[in-house]
Amino acid sequence: MAHSTAVNTTVDREQVSKRVSIIGAGAAGCFCAIELKRRCPECDITIYEQKSKALAKVAITGGGRCNLTNTFEPFLDDRGRYGNLQQVYPRGDKLMRKVLTAYSHNDTMRWFENEGVRLVCQDDGCVFPQSQDAMEIVNTLLHAINCQGIKIQYKHKLTNIEQQGEGSYLLSFDNQDKQVQSDVVVIATGGGRSTFLETLKVKMQSTIPSLFTLNTVNDNHESLMGTVVKDVTVTLAGTAHHASGALLWTHHGVSGPAILRLSSYAARELAEQDYRAILTVNWCGGRKEEAVRGYIADMMREHSMRLICNEYPTFLTQKHWNVMLDHCSIPQSQRWGALNKAHINRLVNVLTAQQLTVSGRNTYKEEFVTAGGVSLKELQPKTLEHRRYKGLYFAGEVTDMDAITGGFNLQAAWSMGWQVAVAVSAGWYEN
Repeated sequence: MAHSTAVNTTVDREQVSKRVSIIGAGAAGCFCAIELKRRCPECDITIYEQKSKALAKVAITGGGRCNLTNTFEPFLDDRGRYGNLQQVYPRGDKLMRKVLTAYSHNDTMRWFENEGVRLVCQDDGCVFPQSQDAMEIVNTLLHAINCQGIKIQYKHKLTNIEQQGEGSYLLSFDNQDKQVQSDVVVIATGGGRSTFLETLKVKMQSTIPSLFTLNTVNDNHESLMGTVVKDVTVTLAGTAHHASGALLWTHHGVSGPAILRLSSYAARELAEQDYRAILTVNWCGGRKEEAVRGYIADMMREHSMRLICNEYPTFLTQKHWNVMLDHCSIPQSQRWGALNKAHINRLVNVLTAQQLTVSGRNTYKEEFVTAGGVSLKELQPKTLEHRRYKGLYFAGEVTDMDAITGGFNLQAAWSMGWQVAVAVSAGWYEN
């Protein structure tokens, strides 16, 4: 179990009523509101959401099943502590290690289980509600919000925020005549440009897409559409960025966990290249050329009289194998034992280092994520409060933090929302 210092008690001190405005009714904003209200029942909390409903992204994540966290097993040491998280959080890994140590994935699982949600852990570490229904998570959060009297104002798009003395802010909203004064502001708007922060001159890292599928050219998309190869390694040519996992052929190119991870790792490089690049694919689970040559030699020996189109690597489908044979100019009527040196070299090359030409990107709508946002150097790592603006906090994807697919982005939202709630409640009674 990962170490955590999470607590769930309400501070019993002199109660002072202050107004808290949370901008964004996503995972981080809603979780922060619930946790803060439980610690400070007297506080007046309002969530402002620019859309017409809350938790819209949570409702579709994980294909509508809600992959709400991950077991992090490959990233925990023998004592259950988080290790190097750069493979999970390409941006913000050091901050997330501190945040997760304070409020871990185990704390998240306990929280939802205490709210009556039964959870299941998959072999790949992804955690889902047992119901396999994301709306159970949405409804659980909304129920907690309603029970505690937290208000949500929909169709309120924040357009400007001004500081009015230390610890006081004036908020302006699109199409709203009335401005809102707030003692504490929590920005949890998710990814994308935050133009409303321009007045405060908050330092931002430019925002770009992350977690997307790739379009490729002249690679038999239509004939292979829907084909999955379970264990590949993909590399962005000219960089050190690579990722492993399953690959899915689509109508326009390639998708699946391996591609999504690579798009996250190489988000900035791909953006700089206008999503025109060369992708190198090892279809053999990362096995080296020498090992694949040995594999082909075994096939030639064991199936010498069989047609090459009928005996093929077990990690490929026959359709995919036949496309590879065509790519290598090897007749499907060829017998394994009659392969010549040129045939073998072509097969080894296509199996270990096939090059796909990337011509663009598509969004992966269930897991769309934005890289970039508020610079982490602007924030106090223990509280997520802005270093120059007292009472201004940030949580979730609005910061320059993002993760690969697998429940890690939502876990960041829960942990950062919790950390802000604790920090606000602690500072509440110190003043």
